[in-house]
Amino acid sequence: MKAFSLRYLPWIAAACLFWNASANAQSAPPSAADTAPDTLQQLAKAIDQQIGQPRFASSSWGIAVTSLDTGRTLYAHEAHRLLQPASTAKLYTAALVLDTLGTDYRIPTQLLATGPIVDGQLRGALVLHGMGDPTLGTPQSNDDWADQLANQLAAKSVREVQGDLVADDSYFNGPAVGSGWEAGDLQSWFAVPASALSVRENTVALSISPSSSAGHAATLEFDPQGAFPHVANTLATEAHLSRNDINLYRAPGDGTLYVFGHVAQRTEPQNFKLAMPDPAWFAGTSLREALARHGIRVTGQLRTLHWPEQDTIGLDKAVVVAQVLSPPLLDVLTQGLKRSQNLYLQNLLQIAGVKARADAERAGDPAPGFLSSEAWGIRALRELLDRIGISPDASQMEEGTGLSRQDLATPDAMVHLLGYLAAQPYGDQLRDALPSAGVDGTLEWRMRDTTAMGNVHAKTGSMTHVRCIAGYVTTASGEHLAFAIMLNNFVREDGGPSPSRNLDAIVELLAAFRGHS
Repeated sequence: MKAFSLRYLPWIAAACLFWNASANAQSAPPSAADTAPDTLQQLAKAIDQQIGQPRFASSSWGIAVTSLDTGRTLYAHEAHRLLQPASTAKLYTAALVLDTLGTDYRIPTQLLATGPIVDGQLRGALVLHGMGDPTLGTPQSNDDWADQLANQLAAKSVREVQGDLVADDSYFNGPAVGSGWEAGDLQSWFAVPASALSVRENTVALSISPSSSAGHAATLEFDPQGAFPHVANTLATEAHLSRNDINLYRAPGDGTLYVFGHVAQRTEPQNFKLAMPDPAWFAGTSLREALARHGIRVTGQLRTLHWPEQDTIGLDKAVVVAQVLSPPLLDVLTQGLKRSQNLYLQNLLQIAGVKARADAERAGDPAPGFLSSEAWGIRALRELLDRIGISPDASQMEEGTGLSRQDLATPDAMVHLLGYLAAQPYGDQLRDALPSAGVDGTLEWRMRDTTAMGNVHAKTGSMTHVRCIAGYVTTASGEHLAFAIMLNNFVREDGGPSPSRNLDAIVELLAAFRGHS
């Protein structure tokens, strides 16, 4: 895993990119309002002109547009070609968890007692048991989760824990890294560990300021403090006007953050957002502090229980003594889709995987060997896709976010999935959970002041050399459409226009279309 340097920023956040409106304007094609097509032939010609530009000569386009009202195809270009979907793959995870868990499911985070409570003493270990809530410790959900749990324990007259405090994220079986995630991404905020005991979205803010004197080490400020237990700081302060060379490096699986290079005097604070190395451990430290605030003493040590470590504390016989719940699943999913938040979707996939494993064991159909929670989730997804008519040669997903380069889907499959989702009882809720053009989420600054604004609800997907968008739009004639537009293998020239603007131009044509399928 290579270090990343300030010289290389701004880097592309693999699945969550917001596009600056002024930057998009430099490549704005003719307004759809000025060229609104009246017939399918005019629509096809206008889209062909967009994707046929010389700068896309070496790229791969795949497009499918289907009417939800008639089932007819309005436009198709290489619609059967497998392409990398980037974060539009989150639509697959959304379909699975809505089908498997439902809109109202709430994810617990529990305190478990492994011994009896006698005279105010818990005689055994106290276990903080995570079950995958990705919103724990966020302003939207249980920001004071640790105090809630400590208060509930204190209400049971517990004043002392005569044992260890165990932070347990073993509810998920398998690595905390999604299949196919690239090592170079793993210290960044968009590829944080997908932990069953996640807190504060498993991210750490780092602010770096130069010392007042040259030759001294720069100052590092972490939020939250203590999330990086080991920091090796050799970042030196150099004379004013020298060039900054800030480097951050943490090897995969290692908790030590190395900060090296140099930063010039009087440089404004430089801010970074990093992946937390061990969310369960940090959650445990937060709970231990909350217990102390509520007058509960822990006589033992803080330790973690990670897969594949063996349970030696008797979790199967432990009793729930406190619990906090996530918001309803639809709210969690909405946050994940609007912001393209990878942790949320990867955790939800694994929660569905845990349920799939339990269902299979109850039905007497266990896997022939070990499967991770992620793999169980993908197995359940495959069963869902088979049921709704999307074949394996049209869709291959191996994780829940779209970060993997091995995720593949055809535009036809994506539109088929969108049609299935639209027909479900939660269809309107799912549509509203997607980013709205010109309004919110990853589309907040795109397609403003066009017929697409507030009309288009779609999931975006962005990673190096990949741009995608898939969702719903209502045409000027009132027809409801599902669309998938996928651009792969596009190498943007330095200073060249954004390819996202061309994707948006196609969507705007659909919104302005005055004809019918």
